[in-house]
Amino acid sequence: MGSVLDSLRRKLTTAFAPERLQIDDDSARHAGHAGAHPGGESHFNVVIEAAAFEGVGRVQRQRMVYAAVAEELAGPVHALSVTALAPGEGG
Repeated sequence: MGSVLDSLRRKLTTAFAPERLQIDDDSARHAGHAGAHPGGESHFNVVIEAAAFEGVGRVQRQRMVYAAVAEELAGPVHALSVTALAPGEGG
């Protein structure tokens, strides 16, 4: 695992204590596109399932995740796709 992925995992785990957390580095699919870095770790897909998202709308859930990883979004991460779920929502 790379340092950016490790940082995302650590911050999301600390902020949300998720039941499920899957982070995929999707940078290879974006090679040559704007924001892509030669070493990867610029485009990520996140699926996170946590009680913190119960009763919270989809957009607010994404904002919560973005706030937790704001430092990475301001630097090495060019794109972050987020699927934030409450327990039992599946997905």
